[in-house]
Amino acid sequence: MKPISNTAFYCCGVRMQDAETANPVCQDTYAKVFMDERGLNIFSAFKEETNPNAGNVARHRIIDDCIRQALAENPDLKIILIGAGFDSRAYRLDGGVWIELDEPQIIAYKNERLPVDACKNRLQRIAIDFETESLKEKLQAFSTDDPVMVVIEGVFIYLQEDAIRQTLQTLRRLFPAHKLVCDLMTEKFFNKYSYTLQQKLGRLGADFRFTLSNPAELFCRCGYQIAQKHSIAGKAVEYGSVKAPMLLFNVFMRTLVHGYSIFVFERALRR
Repeated sequence: MKPISNTAFYCCGVRMQDAETANPVCQDTYAKVFMDERGLNIFSAFKEETNPNAGNVARHRIIDDCIRQALAENPDLKIILIGAGFDSRAYRLDGGVWIELDEPQIIAYKNERLPVDACKNRLQRIAIDFETESLKEKLQAFSTDDPVMVVIEGVFIYLQEDAIRQTLQTLRRLFPAHKLVCDLMTEKFFNKYSYTLQQKLGRLGADFRFTLSNPAELFCRCGYQIAQKHSIAGKAVEYGSVKAPMLLFNVFMRTLVHGYSIFVFERALRR
């Protein structure tokens, strides 16, 4: 079995560190459950990456709030997390029918550390080898015309365009009424603000592939339209985890404000 992705421990460590502060943004008290000795050693190299870490936590919180909004309207909403990593939203948020997909080693580790039967909501975990197994086949049993929310966090930047197109095609066929929540980073943001962090992540085995001048255009060409867009840096300022005047951001740091965002996509209306 392949080892657990090092980047999964980095993201989990960021949320663990946030939960231990006086004013946590995410309040992910479950994150520490997953941080074994190996995870803590991996995260130690990133503890001082203050602004990138704040952005990572803000990213997670924005998605939390998008899901909360959807659950307030439909408490029985099906929520599918692809590449779930050490996500604990099914335990932290109220309502929903949750499906987590990730590599077998992550699913086995999660089941050991945080069992499904300890979850207050309905939760199912599905192991998938993304390199050799079909996402369509894994999700076929859950196909529905009812509303579904699909969350793909911190994943698309590692994929080639063809793999992204295939993923979007699968989601559109299986879940015609779904909304897709994901983070997208522009090439300019990557080069200007994220390069140093990505070098560290690269040394952990991360391979970054999807950085375009306007990555959302690919999704629109694949039949989606933008329902919501949230600036990760802007929200980090709003949450108080990054100290800077928002006016300064908007006027002088447009790449920082608009270059890395959470998008909520929905099916485009036919014309």
